Amino acid sequence: MMKTRNMVLGAILAGLLPVFFAAAQAQTPLPQEKHINMSLMAGVIGDEIRKNCPTISPRYLVVWQKLEALKSYAIKKGYKRDEVKKFLKDPVQKARVKKMAAEYMAAHGVKPGDPESYCRLGEEEIARKSLIGQMLRAR
Repeated sequence: MMKTRNMVLGAILAGLLPVFFAAAQAQTPLPQEKHINMSLMAGVIGDEIRKNCPTISPRYLVVWQKLEALKSYAIKKGYKRDEVKKFLKDPVQKARVKKMAAEYMAAHGVKPGDPESYCRLGEEEIARKSLIGQMLRAR
């Protein structure tokens, strides 16, 4: 009787184990995944700085390497390639990340139409060796 009860309990637990494992593996939705979103925001900010500051240019190879590393990070976290590609191309998500970037820039003194404010932020980010700064080069 005890052996049968242990076998039944074992079978029940074995059946529930995949459910618990799947719950533990549940992913954060991409729009809420902090590292991915902060990295994308940094890319948008770097792009805005390079477009609006005549003395700062992009380090294209570094930008490409960071993007590839970010894609690899997402895949290692369990996101599917198609899911990542769809997220990166989604106009709603692009607008959300651009809004985050605009808020960051405004909080750091950037004023649209004022190239010097973009240059100042770019120089600060380069000096701090932040993710934004790593993707930029001062001339």
